[in-house]
This record gives sequence, C-alpha cells and structure tokens, in this order.
Amino acid sequence: MHRQSDPAPELNQPDTGKPSMTGADARAKTPAQLNELLEQGKISPEAYAEYSATADAVLPTSLESSGHTHNTAPTRFAEADGIRFAYRRFGNPLGTPIVLLQHFMGNLDTFDPAITDALAARREVILTDNAGVGLSTGAAPATVAGMARDAASLIDALGLEQVDLFGFSMGGYVAQQITVDRPELVRRLILVGTGPRGGEGMAQLAPDTAPLFGKVYEPQDLMWLPIFFSPSDASQAAGRRYLERIRARCEDRDVPVQHGTVAAHSAAAREWGAAAPGSFDYLRAITQPTLVFNGSDDIVVPTFNSYLLQQKLPNAELVLFPDSNHGSHFQFTEPFNRYVTEFLDR
Repeated sequence: MHRQSDPAPELNQPDTGKPSMTGADARAKTPAQLNELLEQGKISPEAYAEYSATADAVLPTSLESSGHTHNTAPTRFAEADGIRFAYRRFGNPLGTPIVLLQHFMGNLDTFDPAITDALAARREVILTDNAGVGLSTGAAPATVAGMARDAASLIDALGLEQVDLFGFSMGGYVAQQITVDRPELVRRLILVGTGPRGGEGMAQLAPDTAPLFGKVYEPQDLMWLPIFFSPSDASQAAGRRYLERIRARCEDRDVPVQHGTVAAHSAAAREWGAAAPGSFDYLRAITQPTLVFNGSDDIVVPTFNSYLLQQKLPNAELVLFPDSNHGSHFQFTEPFNRYVTEFLDR
C-alpha cells in the first residue's frame, strides 16, 4: 500500500469520477504532451478532455515546485509498506527523473548541491533516505536486497514508472540490485565509488579505513575529509569546499544516521562484498547504459572494482579522476557534471 504525504504535490489530479491518468501519463503537463499521449492510445478521449481542461492550471503548480533548489526544496514524505520515507524533490519536471541513492552513513544533507543543482537544470532530482536512515522510519535491512526492495517501494509510491538511478558507494550496490530486480524501472544507471557483488577487497574495510567511520569529530562532518578525499593539499581543499556546500542549508535539515542503521548497513555491505563463485554473473542482466566513476585511489571500495564493473557490465563506460579518493565526484564536480549531463541526454 503506497501513499504520498507531500506538502506540495507535483500534480493535483481532480476527483471528477472520469478516467484519469496514472504513472508516466500523469507526468504530462502540457497540451502538446496530452496530444501525443492521445495519438499513441495511452489515454482515453475522456481523460484527454479532462486533462486538457486542467493542464494550464496544473502547469503553474508544477513549475512552482520546480523552482526549488537543493537548499530550498522541502523535506517531503511518502508512505509505502508501513515505512514513512523522507525525500526531497526539485528541478525541471519534464523528462526522466533521476533518483539518488546515498552512501553508508549518509543522509539527505550529504548530497552535494554542486551536483544536484546542475542535474536539476534539465531533469527532476529526487534525493532519498532509505528505510531507517535520517528522517525515514522503519528498520534498516541487513541485506542489499532488502535495501533495494525498500528503495523501489519509495519510487513506486512516488508514482514513477521509469527513472535514472544514481548510486554512490553503498547506494551503488542498491542501484545495481534494483536494476536486476526491476529492469523495466531503470532507464540509465550512474555508479560512483562502488563495486560488484563479491568484488575485490569488498568483504570488509581495510584496517586503516574502518576506524575512520567511528572516529568522533567536532563537527562530525569532518569525518568525510579522510574518507572521501585524498591526503593531498588540493584534494583536502576540495573537501573543505564540499563541507561548506553541504552545510549551507540552514533549515529543515535531516538527522544523523542512528547506530542500529549503521550496524545493519555494515552487515549488508559485508554480505554484498563476500566473494563467491559466480558472484559477477548478475551483471550480465544489467543491459541499461551505465556510467561508472571513481577516484584514482578509493580507500573504501577499491578502485579496481570500477574496472570490474566496466568489464563485466554489457554497456558500461568508465571515468577515473586523478589524485582522488572515494568521493572523487565531490572534488571534480564540473567535469563530473559534464559527463553525467551528456550521458543522461543521449
């Protein structure tokens, strides 16, 4: 059972008792789109008449919502399978929306506005907290398969029939699993700082890396400097600029990931990373165009795993950035945005 409880829904469908559009059809907001849907037989003449009468009124509401940016988009909630998911949604309402799936111990506030606002210029951006993360309720699953089911249920609750997925780190594991489980749901796939099931050195964090996730800082977001960025002066300076960007949102902020969720996601990462015969076989089923990114020396998910993804996926490209670590896209935001925009616009 899915139910949205957004403060400002993107499309308020009138309750007239007449045939109405759902899913992808409900994303049509202009007379030209309605004409195309009618010609394709995707909506009935009755639905066409209903929405032709309301399209001009609905469009300003949608555009008002799309006027938000990363730092102004309100936190919204959608209910699915007994979980109240937190998410933020903003950007251009036309085209295929892109859903972002977050890293281990990340929440809505650690997405980078330098990336999300650039994406939002040409498409709708949806930032997500999975079950048990931040403001989302529910228990965090201890498997990637469970995390993928929860994330897909949020996408369904938002009424989206096809999306592009952007998975960073553990979010990349989830994105791969969603694409295998629900191939019709995914148009294109972006994988950043991540690896395949049973990848090289993924069963557990390296001895020098694991303590970085438990170290106490003031403020705590300083933990991301050694985790996401290389030790060089240039990379650490980029890291400080990233922290400034994610601190800029002053109101309606998310809450830290709780210890129980950290423990569950740690177990999920170990299960995903455990080597097993045939562990890469599932990659052959991911035929969607895929763009893989990583830094030259990823200390969390070793960079070699990005090569594995590119080699084992049937339709994948690989970009590696120099002098960079797990969060290379936060360091090289401008070239990253150019690569991603070109890839999504094909």
